[in-house]
Amino acid sequence: MLKLGASRLAPYVMAMLMLATAPHSASAEPRATEFKLSNGMDVVVIPDHRAPVVTHMVWYKVGAADEPHGVSGIAHFLEHLMFKSTDKIAVGEFSKIISRLGGQDNAFTGQDVTAYHQRISKDQLKTLMEMEADRMTHLRLTTDEVATERQVIIEERRSRIDNNPTARLDEQMNAALYLSHPYGVPVIGWAHEMAKLSRDDALRFYKRYYAPNNAILVVAGDVTPEEVKRLAEETYGKLPANPEVETRARPQEPPHIAPRRITLKDPRAGNASFHRYYIAPSYVTAKPGDAEALDLLMKILADGSTSRLYRKLVVDDKLAATTGGDYSGASLDSGAISLYAVASNGDLKAVEDDVDAVLNEVRKNGVTELELERAKKALAASYIYSSDNQASLARRYGWSVAIGRTIDQVEDWPAAIAKVTPADVKRVANEYLDAHTSVTGWLLPEADDSNGAGEQVSQPVVHTRS
Repeated sequence: MLKLGASRLAPYVMAMLMLATAPHSASAEPRATEFKLSNGMDVVVIPDHRAPVVTHMVWYKVGAADEPHGVSGIAHFLEHLMFKSTDKIAVGEFSKIISRLGGQDNAFTGQDVTAYHQRISKDQLKTLMEMEADRMTHLRLTTDEVATERQVIIEERRSRIDNNPTARLDEQMNAALYLSHPYGVPVIGWAHEMAKLSRDDALRFYKRYYAPNNAILVVAGDVTPEEVKRLAEETYGKLPANPEVETRARPQEPPHIAPRRITLKDPRAGNASFHRYYIAPSYVTAKPGDAEALDLLMKILADGSTSRLYRKLVVDDKLAATTGGDYSGASLDSGAISLYAVASNGDLKAVEDDVDAVLNEVRKNGVTELELERAKKALAASYIYSSDNQASLARRYGWSVAIGRTIDQVEDWPAAIAKVTPADVKRVANEYLDAHTSVTGWLLPEADDSNGAGEQVSQPVVHTRS
C-alpha cells in the first residue's frame, strides 16, 4: 500500500477539507439515491464499487421512546427476539446462516430507531433480503424463546449497567433531565418492568410497528440503485403495508424552571467525577444553523486536549485528570449537551466552579476565529474519513432518514458547518447552556449511606445485541 509522507499528505488533507466545507453545488450529483416501494417502504442506496461487498440495513421508525407506559425495554427486547424463529428459519439460525454465507450481522436499539444490519458479499444480497423480509412480518415466538431471552436482557442490564457506576449515574441524570418526555426512560428498560415482559407484549409491539411502511432499507456498497430496486421489489415489495401503523405522538417537555442535582455514591467508582447534562434542540427540531453551531461549540469546549475545559481544568489548574463532552443531536425530538470531568484530587466543588467559569467565559465573550476554524476542520475531517467506511455511510444516511431528515440535509452538512460564525456559537452558548435546563451529577467513590437510595441504575443511549 502506498504511504504518503507528512509533507505530501498535508496538501491532500487540506484539499479534501476544502471540498468538504465548500457550499453544496446545485449541479453536484448526490451520493445517495432514495425511492419508495409501492407498499410504503423507503429505500436508500449508496453505491461504493471498490469491493464486491454490501452493507444492508433495515431501520424501523420506532425506539424505546415509543414504548407503552409501564413496558419499558420492550423495543430492545423485541430486537433480541427478532433473531429467534420464523416459519422458514429455525430458532437461532438467522445469524448462523449469514455466517455460513460469509457475512456478519447485528442490531441495535435507540430511543428513536431500531436497526438490523449485515455485511455480506454482493452475490448474497438477495438471500439476505429474503431473510430480513421474512422476519419483518413472520416472526414466530414461543413461550420458551421469550423466557430464555428475557433472562439474557436482564443479565445484560446487570453487566453493562448495574455493575457500572458511571452508567448508574447516567440513568439517574437522564430520568431527572426529562420531566415528561420518554427520553428519560432507559433504552434497556427499568429492571422491575423488564422482569415482566411477556410474549404478548413483544408480539403486540411487533405487529404495531414492524411493517414495510414503517421501515427504511439502506444498502451501501457494490450496487446500483436499479439493482437494489429490482431486488427490493422482489423481496420487501411483496409484503403488505400495515394501515394500523401509527404516527408518533409523544409527551413533550414542559418549561424547566429549576436546575436539578444528583449525587451517587458507589465504592466501585474510582475517582470522583463531575457530570452535567443540558436539554438542547436536535438537528430535527433546532432553528436553522443552531444544531451545527452546537456541534462546533462542544468541539471547542470539550473535545480533546486543546479544548477549553481540558486546558483550564487539567493543564492550568490541575484539578482534573481528564475532561470531555459532546452534543448529541441525532434525535427525533430533543438533543442533549453533556460535560464531564474526572477529579484528580476529589474536590468536585472546585471542579464544578472551574467548569462554570469556562462556560460563563464562552457565554460572555464567545469563541475565537482560530478556535472555530480548527473545530470546523476537525468535523470536516471526521465526515470525510467516515465517508470512506461503507458501514458508517449506511448508518449516517439510515439514522438521519429514520428521524425525518432528508438526503440533501445529510449531504449538505459540511456546507452548513462551514457557514457557522463566532456570533452563532456565542448565541447558542447563551441560549442552551442554561442552568434551568440542566442536571448536575456528582459520582463519589464512597459507600452509600442512604439505605439503598443509590441503588437505582442506568443505561447507554443505544443497546446493541450481544
